[in-house]
Amino acid sequence: MPVSPNIQQAVPFFMVRDMQVSLQFYVDKLGFTMTRQWTPRGKIEWCWLQREGAAIMLQEPRDYEKFEQGGSKGKGISICFQCLDAIGLYHEFTAQGVDIKEPFVGNNMWVVAFCDPDGYQLDFESPTDVPEETKYSEWDK
Repeated sequence: MPVSPNIQQAVPFFMVRDMQVSLQFYVDKLGFTMTRQWTPRGKIEWCWLQREGAAIMLQEPRDYEKFEQGGSKGKGISICFQCLDAIGLYHEFTAQGVDIKEPFVGNNMWVVAFCDPDGYQLDFESPTDVPEETKYSEWDK
């Protein structure tokens, strides 16, 4: 008897300093849509954001300063969004004012890497046959 998969998805969960700043970044600049939210005190304290097949969760802790005392968040961690056209997203995001390092090829993928307002590393990647370590400015001539 076939058993359906139990584990369906892994979703990054970011603690953020200012929910409105984070929503402006993820919704207005990166094109995510808020699909769920928790507003126990009349403002959004937690939400689920979705763009196509990717999702993230954001929460603004009630005492961010206490939360932040634990050290730097996300050091050494990158959230890697696998996509069909990372360079297309690079153009979309920069047109929205997102500050992005120059895309490059790493591990046979175009890598479009930048940080969100809280310092979390976001990588949007797509497969390519362009030689390893090629920078976008070298390729787009």
